Order: sequence, then structure tokens, then C-alpha cells
Amino acid sequence: MDATMTRIWAYFWLPETKYVIVVFAVLALLLLRFLPRDRRRIGATSALFALSCAGQIFGALLEALDYSRLAVMVHEVFVIGSGMALFRLLAVFAFRIILPRVGIVLARIAEDIIVLFGYAAFILARLHLVGLDPSSLLTTSAVITAVLAFAMQDTLGNVLSGVALQLDNSLQTGDWVKLDDLAGRVVQIRWRQTTIRTRNGEMVIVPNSQLMRGRFTVFGRVDKPDWPSRRWIWFNVTYDSPPTLVIQKVEKVISTAEIPNVARDPAPTCVLMDFGPGYARYALRYWMLDPQPDDPTDSAVRIHVFAALQRAGMQLAVPEQSVHVTKENVAYRESVRQRDIDRRMADLHKVELFAGLQEEELRTISERMVYAPFGKGAVIFEQGEPAHWLYLLAAGEAEVLHDFPGQPRQHFRAIHAGSTFGERGVMTGEARHDTVIAKTDVVCYRLDQATVEEVIRSRPAIAEAIAAILWRREVEYDSFTRQFTDASTSPPSPPKGSMLGKIRDFLGL
Repeated sequence: MDATMTRIWAYFWLPETKYVIVVFAVLALLLLRFLPRDRRRIGATSALFALSCAGQIFGALLEALDYSRLAVMVHEVFVIGSGMALFRLLAVFAFRIILPRVGIVLARIAEDIIVLFGYAAFILARLHLVGLDPSSLLTTSAVITAVLAFAMQDTLGNVLSGVALQLDNSLQTGDWVKLDDLAGRVVQIRWRQTTIRTRNGEMVIVPNSQLMRGRFTVFGRVDKPDWPSRRWIWFNVTYDSPPTLVIQKVEKVISTAEIPNVARDPAPTCVLMDFGPGYARYALRYWMLDPQPDDPTDSAVRIHVFAALQRAGMQLAVPEQSVHVTKENVAYRESVRQRDIDRRMADLHKVELFAGLQEEELRTISERMVYAPFGKGAVIFEQGEPAHWLYLLAAGEAEVLHDFPGQPRQHFRAIHAGSTFGERGVMTGEARHDTVIAKTDVVCYRLDQATVEEVIRSRPAIAEAIAAILWRREVEYDSFTRQFTDASTSPPSPPKGSMLGKIRDFLGL
């Protein structure tokens, strides 16, 4: 029994065996330490190595029992198995730890090809070492390979296409692609197929040969997150709106508004694309940063376009048709108009600026108020612009910002529903002191300077009450600006009567 165990141990424990086991154990521990996500793969490779070692011991047992021919075959099979397991760990250690640290990242398919060549070279070398001529195997395998290649043309085409896709870096995991009517993100590139996840969460399997034969569009690269893609928003406007004015209004609102996922550079452009029956067809082209929320971003842009056209008094085109209008319809529209005026007058009663006005004066103002909606982030007016309108905020919230030389823009105050703003410039002729931006989607009514001047001229005494309100706001504004300027050089707050003098001088009272 002792002699048998000695023969088994001598046949199994070769001079290089202990080095192979030590190297494998060290590699496995290092990979478990640095690549915890690959524990399953490392465990499977370790199990293969342990099984190969057990197989070599079984081959040694057969040798001890004088089954020499069978023992050699079993021993070599399991030596090849242990060698392949060791080579696999060496490849993972090199490709996943060493090469990335020096800035080299190979495609997954390239790694697999190198490992396969390594396996082939090791097997041929081992066969040559035990005296088996590999050329006879190669001749036989060549015939088998030719038969298999003829029978698996499509599969081989997909495999070679997958290799080409990754080696030339034309497609990467994480890229956004469009193939015919399919658009989505590449989640995996395998030997045979590429998996694409659509925005609806569907997983679409595309054969690699189809990608190589056809044409696909990459509109978002994983290695270039700041690479925007251009989107098109189409809309129709009636012919009574000048095209240059339509383009100007739309481009301004999209380039200045804070719209999530819309790039400021390159700047958006609006172009007149076509003439239709009763309308001109326009296209707004803007650049989107993240391709995932495409429809929500388009919706936000359309909201701003629609609000800008409404503020400018421009109508979106609708199908034309002839309608016979009866007297009752005219009366109905008049009643709707009166209800709208009554609602505006109720809002005006709540505004401090118009508290001293009579009913007829309030009615005059309400009839001339212009509906002016703004989308979230839109600039209502900017600091330094000439003042043409007084605004009443009916719904939503806006914020007042001020620019100081050499400093970032500062928040002054918030404007809530039921408040007015922009009064000072309309009543004194001064340029805008602040920038007002819609903090939410807001609904405003604006009143032109001519109407304000007409009301004050009819009753000059109103100017005193309005001047007192504007003076109080002027004091708040001066207190705010002193926080960001040199107090020693800032002029003192104006006297209460100075605001009334400015109003009278501007309106010629």
C-alpha cells in the first residue's frame, strides 16, 4: 500500500506542480480582492482547476495500477484542463487589472480571441511535448472546419460582424443608435448578436450581420456625454404673421429660457420650411443633451413656443372651414367676453396699485389688458430694456433678479399671483432695473403705457397714490443693492416726493 501511494504521489507531484498551484492561488485571491463582481467566474475557474488536479491524481492512480496507456491519456487531459484554468486567470488579471491601469482597454471580443489563441497554442504545445504530432490533427480538423463553416454560414457571419463592430470601435455598449424604425441604447454586444433597449424598456436582439450589411445611425456616444443631438419641432402659423417676426420670437424664447436637457450651444434655430393651404410651416431645430427623455423635452419646448406665439398675438394654423354665424352666437361670445372682463376687474380690485381707481377706470383697464402666458424659465423682460408694458401676474410665480458689474446675478424677490411688476418703467420712462424670469408656468396680463397714461391724465390725483407705492418699493430696492455695492459711494434713498416728480415730468402733468 505504501509503495502504491508513493508511485501515485511521484506521478502526480511533478517539480512544476507546486509552482502552478501557488500561482493559481495567488491570482485567485488577487482577483477576488480587486474584482468582487467576478466572484462567480473566478469560483467556476477555481472549481475547474480543482477538478483537473483531482483528475491528475486519478491518472496517477491508474499508472500505479499499471494502466499506463489509459493513465497517460487521463493525465494529459486534466493537465490541459488545469493549464487552461490558469491561463484564464492570467488573462483576466492582465485584461481587467494591469492593462486598464496603463490606459489600455480592449474590446471584450478581442479578449476572447486572444484567450482562444492562447488555449490553442497551449494545447498544441502540450500535445507536441507528449510526442503527438499536431499536424495530423490540424489536417483532420481542417476538413471538419470546412464542413461546419458551410453549414453555419449565417452564424459565422454574425460572429465575424461582431468582431468587426468591436475592433473598429464603430459601436460601443451604452451608445444610442437608430436602425430603420428602431431606436434605443446598446446594452450588450456579443459574438452573434447586439442587444438594444428601447425607450419603452423592450429588449431587441439584432444579428450582427444585419448591422454590418445595413446602415445604422449613432446619435449618442457613451464616451462623449456632452455630445448633443439635434431635434426638430414642427408648427404651422397663419399668413398674417410675418415670418421674420415668428422666427425672431421663437428663437429668442428657446435660447433664453432655462429648459432642462436643452443645450445653449449650439444655439437653436427656427426656419421657414414650406407654404401650405392657409399656413406657413416652420421648424424649430434645437440640440438635446440626453437622448433618453426625448418626448418630455420636446413637450417642454413646444410649451415655450406656444406661449411665445400667444404673447406675440400669432395664431397657430387650423383647418379652414366656413361657418354660418347666427345672432345667438354673437350674443354668446359677447357674454363670454363680459365674464372675462368681470373676472379681470375682480383681479384688479385686489391689486394695491389700482386700489384708488373707480369702476369705469378699472373696466377701461380690464378691456385693454392683453393675455400674456410664459413657460417656466422664460425671460419676461431683461434688465436695461426699454419699458413698454406693465404686468399683472394672474397665476404662477416669477422671480426678480439683478445684475451687478463683475458679480453673479442676484435674487431680489419673488412675485406671487395677484401682484404687479414693471410699473416704474411705464410711469417714469426709465429702463428696466431688473430681470424678471418665470419661476413656474405663469399667466400674465400686460397693460401698455398709453392706457396707463390715459387713466392718470384723466385723474392726476391718482399719481400721488401710485407714487407712494413706487417710492416704498424704491426704498426696498436701494436696501437690496447696498448689500452688493460700496455703501460709502452709494447715493442715499430718494426722498418720497421725488418719485411723484418723475411721474409728473414723464407724463407732462
